[in-house]
Amino acid sequence: MSDVQFGDLDVSRETFERLAKYVELVKRWNPKINLVSRNSLPEIWTRHIKDSIQVYRCTEFFQNWADLGSGGGFPGMVCAIMAIEENPNAQFTFVESDQRKSAFLRTVARECGAKCSVVSKRIETVDPLGADVLSARALADLTVLLSFCDRHLGSSGTALLPKGATWKKELEDARKEWNFQAEPITSLTEPQAVILKIKGVSRG
Repeated sequence: MSDVQFGDLDVSRETFERLAKYVELVKRWNPKINLVSRNSLPEIWTRHIKDSIQVYRCTEFFQNWADLGSGGGFPGMVCAIMAIEENPNAQFTFVESDQRKSAFLRTVARECGAKCSVVSKRIETVDPLGADVLSARALADLTVLLSFCDRHLGSSGTALLPKGATWKKELEDARKEWNFQAEPITSLTEPQAVILKIKGVSRG
């Protein structure tokens, strides 16, 4: 039994069923390739699924979404599953250098019907993606993430970057090297955390 029920997520029955399939695949693959921490697995619906849905809810209309350092697919794969019904023409690109995790992401996309491609390369070696939306979770500090945004985000694009309790310090440090606008959106699953909604990234 999951710790989140269908009615808690504000998604359609069909989307919930796709997300449940995704959770099943994470649990099946996790012992071999460590997609999420073992401790967080019992709370996967709250810690990973619901947390990723709120990232999707921060978006407006978009055509192409890039998720960097995708790992087990949070938040990117959850957002791609959400978009199957809500934005069916959108295209997702996952950048994940680990070949086994890339294989997992391709399996989820196939079995859940998500419209995405997986690039098995290091982020800094991938040709600029020109994304409308860029996401990255638990990948690097904000200063490093902004260098990835500078490379892969379109000129009018938006980055959605979940950050923990130290987010104010990360913002302060990043402003020493980068110019950008940032709107912190308080997390629904962790009161001290935020999603940083970032635009207008350029070198300081």
